[in-house]
Amino acid sequence: MRALHIASDTTVTEIDLPGPSAHSAIRDHIGTAGAVGQGLYHRRALLHLHGDGHRSGLTQNITTWALASAWRGITLYPIHGPAVVTGRAQDGEAATLDDDLAQHAHAVAQTVRETLGEWRTRPPASNEAALNELLAYTARDVAPQRVRGLAHVGEKKTEQPVSSCSRHTGAGVIPAR
Repeated sequence: MRALHIASDTTVTEIDLPGPSAHSAIRDHIGTAGAVGQGLYHRRALLHLHGDGHRSGLTQNITTWALASAWRGITLYPIHGPAVVTGRAQDGEAATLDDDLAQHAHAVAQTVRETLGEWRTRPPASNEAALNELLAYTARDVAPQRVRGLAHVGEKKTEQPVSSCSRHTGAGVIPAR
């Protein structure tokens, strides 16, 4: 079963989970012998999270947090430790992850890496500004890919294709590097 492992360092790795023992394999990929939390942030996906990541002192997983927040459309609580993303079957069990949702995870991870890199030279004004900036970028990464009109202050409205590799700021579009 196709799934993704999202590490706290923003790395996203494709993994193949064995159908009958998927839960055991997920636990191994997350690195716990204890509880694995399961979050429903998108109707067709499940996020499997370390059940005790924060208390265990695991690093915050900004990529998983940004993906889950973008899918839900709200700022969520911090997520700590590695995560596994699977698809979600009709019965609510783990299933093979669809291509478009895997694309979301890869695009969000790339956006998080680029944004964190930019913040080294241009730190955000506040934590709230940082959250808002990152969530605006990642919301575009998970939006349906279609042509949208983008109007900027002082500019004539033009039709531009939306790409998961470009991010919108108040002043224009910053192309990904």
